[in-house]
Amino acid sequence: MYNFILGFHNLFRWVAAILLVYALFRVCKGVFAKSSWSEADKKAGLFLTIGLDIQFLLGLLLYFVYSPITKIFFNNMGDAMNSTELRFYGIEHIFYMLLTIVFAHIGSAIGKKDIADSKKFKRVALWFSLALVTILLGMPWARPFLPTF
Repeated sequence: MYNFILGFHNLFRWVAAILLVYALFRVCKGVFAKSSWSEADKKAGLFLTIGLDIQFLLGLLLYFVYSPITKIFFNNMGDAMNSTELRFYGIEHIFYMLLTIVFAHIGSAIGKKDIADSKKFKRVALWFSLALVTILLGMPWARPFLPTF
C-alpha cells in the first residue's frame, strides 16, 4: 500500500504544480490585461485548492500511517534532525506544503470576494505566487520525475 500511495502522491504533485501555474497564469494575465474576473478565473482557483487538498490528504496518509521515513523520524527526533533526508520529510516538506495550501486557499477566498477586479487579481496573484514559491521549496526534487509502482 505504501508504494502505491507514494507513487500516486509523487505523480499527483505534477498535477498540483500544473494547476498552480495555470491559476497563477490566469491571474497574472488578468493583472496585465486589466480584464474582468471571470468564471474561468474562479474555477482555476477552485481546481487548484481541490488538487492541493487531495495531494495534502495523500501526504498525510504517508506522513502518519505508511511512511517508514516518518516512523524513523518520530522514533528518534533528536538524531533525525541531523539527517538531511529525515529532517526534510519529517519537518520541512510538510511545513512548506501546509504553507502552500494556506496561501492557495487565501488567494482562492479573495477571488470570491466582492472587490474591484483589479485589486482582486493583484491580491490573488500575490497569494498564488507565495504558494508557488513554497511548493517549489518543499517539493522533493530528489524523487524520480515519474513514480514507479
